[in-house]
Amino acid sequence: MILLNSVVDSINTILWSYVLIVILIGCGIYFTLSTKFVQLRLLPEMVKLLTEGIGKKTEGGAVSSFQAFCVSTASRVGVGNIAGVAIAIVTGGPGAVFWMWVIAFIGSATGFVESTLAQIYKIQRPDGSFHGGPAYYIKNALHQTGVAKLFAVLLAVTFGLIYNSVQANTIALSAATAFNVPQYVTAGVLAFFTGLVICGGVQRIAQVTEFLVPIMAGLYILVAIIITVINIDKVPAMFAMIIHDAFSPQAAVGGGLGSAILTGVKRGLFSNEAGEGSVPNAAATADVSHPVKQGLIQAFGVYVDTWLVCSATAFIVLLAGQYTVGGELTGIALAQASLASIFGASAPAAVSFMILMFAFSSIVGNYYYGEINIAFFEAKGKTALFLFRALVIFMVVFGSMAELSLVWNLADLFMGLLCLTNLYAISRLYKYAHVTFVSYLEQKKRGVEPVFDPAILPDEHGIHAWGVDKD
Repeated sequence: MILLNSVVDSINTILWSYVLIVILIGCGIYFTLSTKFVQLRLLPEMVKLLTEGIGKKTEGGAVSSFQAFCVSTASRVGVGNIAGVAIAIVTGGPGAVFWMWVIAFIGSATGFVESTLAQIYKIQRPDGSFHGGPAYYIKNALHQTGVAKLFAVLLAVTFGLIYNSVQANTIALSAATAFNVPQYVTAGVLAFFTGLVICGGVQRIAQVTEFLVPIMAGLYILVAIIITVINIDKVPAMFAMIIHDAFSPQAAVGGGLGSAILTGVKRGLFSNEAGEGSVPNAAATADVSHPVKQGLIQAFGVYVDTWLVCSATAFIVLLAGQYTVGGELTGIALAQASLASIFGASAPAAVSFMILMFAFSSIVGNYYYGEINIAFFEAKGKTALFLFRALVIFMVVFGSMAELSLVWNLADLFMGLLCLTNLYAISRLYKYAHVTFVSYLEQKKRGVEPVFDPAILPDEHGIHAWGVDKD
């Protein structure tokens, strides 16, 4: 196992430090320039579309645009937004936060493209719900069924099983530290509530995340705001330090400027998931009149994850001043120490509660990504879904009590493969997203509510949920 872990870790170092970062940034810059900075000039439209979907009722098994946004945010916003950002500051210095912001801006354009494509090539299920994502547009638009099946398996295993075991492990360790709750007790409670939610289908998942996500993110951001107000005199110096260290890192940052940039970029990419092919699975479930609507909403989701939630952690850590660049105190422990320095001994319990909300919402969101891709194998029917749900619950129990360094490294490797596959697909299919985007803007300019007509595309093959059924 030690040898396997070492080999996988070495592959990940090359894959994530060089290959994927270059490709992800390259695609993001291309999509940004090609759409003429869609993530900036249509920012007001993103907010408008998101707020319009709040509380919207749907028919059958369909979910609203806001519910789809909450499912994707539930998966995006996890313990990595707390522990990961703290680790980034200790490893790459405060300047890493600046590069985290930059990659979120670039990645927002990629998120827009992949989610728009997911909407174009989604399929409708018998209960009225929609399914879609990279596996679906790889099969329906690129007609590469083997690649699509490989992606579906990788995503279901990575998110539904491996990542959920990691989230469960974090919950169990946090509860044990803060409340002395035995890990086996946490495992049983988590398994019960996970089963209760995931066996209720897409609508229950959407309803749970629609309720949980705003509370989860809102409370955490509120804590950051309170800390910022308490330390308002330190805020100008904090921003000055972030900008300064982004280009002139502290001496303790091994690797200097390159390490600061690399750390910030990697943290941003891991957090907001833009380009990884996970978010499009949630984006495709939304019942909207035009694919671009959900593309814009999910592009905004990148900002919510990085500019709001990750920044909240960064402000807490930097303003509390408990960190040391290159020091040993890092991750969740650093976040707890930072809050404890301001709020006292009750802070570890508060952090544990936040971790519970973040991680459980991620378990639910991650499961749903897996369910969508299990459904991709139509021939397996309900048996495959039942077995997958059983495996998810088992991995939640296993993760609550296991050491998961190898599992984390394997998950990183799988995610790297997912990224490469998805970026290949959206690069080839971008022209369809661009034509759809132009059509949306033209309809908005005429003052009409945008409605998608597949006839505008140069090729209508593979479109099944928009009044066209061409193979």
